[in-house]
Amino acid sequence: NNFDCRRYGDCLGRIRFLCETDRFREEKRLSMSFSSEVKEELVKKTDSARHCQIAEFAAFMGMSGNVSETDNGELCLEFVTENELSVEKFSDLLLRIFSIKMDADTNEMVKNGKETIIRITRQSDVAKILQTLKWCDDRFTQIEPVFVDARIVAMDCCKKAFIRGAFMERGSISDPNKFYHYEIVCKYEEDADILMDMLRFFGLDAKVIVRKNSFVVYMKEGNNITDTLNLMGAVVSQMNLYNVMILKGISNDVNRKVNCETANLNKTIEAAVKQIKDIELIRDTVGLDSLSDSLMQVALLRLENPDMSLQGLGELLDPPVGKSGVNHRLRKIGEKADELRQSMGISV
Repeated sequence: NNFDCRRYGDCLGRIRFLCETDRFREEKRLSMSFSSEVKEELVKKTDSARHCQIAEFAAFMGMSGNVSETDNGELCLEFVTENELSVEKFSDLLLRIFSIKMDADTNEMVKNGKETIIRITRQSDVAKILQTLKWCDDRFTQIEPVFVDARIVAMDCCKKAFIRGAFMERGSISDPNKFYHYEIVCKYEEDADILMDMLRFFGLDAKVIVRKNSFVVYMKEGNNITDTLNLMGAVVSQMNLYNVMILKGISNDVNRKVNCETANLNKTIEAAVKQIKDIELIRDTVGLDSLSDSLMQVALLRLENPDMSLQGLGELLDPPVGKSGVNHRLRKIGEKADELRQSMGISV
């Protein structure tokens, strides 16, 4: 029942240390870019339905694809990216949807510094892709690349696939140990608005901001980001993020409790120090025998047990006294000491 302030403080410090150790281990595990971890998971995620595959392919083309003309006046489709995982996923979708292999003579993949450029030049392949993306009319008399045709993302599953593709190509997530931030960077405001509306369709609090010459669709709330990871299909990354959020919550809760307990301990220690000073003043001036027997008994016990709680002091008294009774006697001793200070001209 004895209350040792220093030992209790050590226990709280140990709890804080254990929580911080768990956080350190989790931070070390996430030392690799969390975005890369998510994208490495998503690159392996492929929908079985062709319409969802088309929606994801449309996202890659909407974010980083364009139509151009070759030197001989033929149409050419280009996909330009700095992300190797996007190259892998884009190539896989080309094969799955259109049976297009990049080792064909009329299609090519070239490196230009950090960029990888995938060119589709075989006219039959170009025609299939343009028609599938709804970038042309039936007779190819009008070519009009769009971010995404509404018919491609009409179903909920296709919206999810499109969001996944957009994130793979132009998205990122911050290290969740530092702060929560999910974003996808778009070239045009109307594209960002479409993507924002798509995320909001699933109840996510997505917003758009302007950053330099780009329009950024972003979310900052942890639960929104975990929900987005789930709808994109990154369930392992979702669980990893949950673990970080739980550890951060525990750590914050422990810190709050430690701070509260530390404040209470400081008050207890300050009160004990004041009580000892009062008792020593009485002892060194008029003597402790000037006190009543009950007050002198408490005074002697406090001098002998400076770290003990009021409850512990009360249990050592004969007969035992409760916490409030001990506090009452110590307050009486304090009043006696203050009277002595006033008589000696010492400020109280």
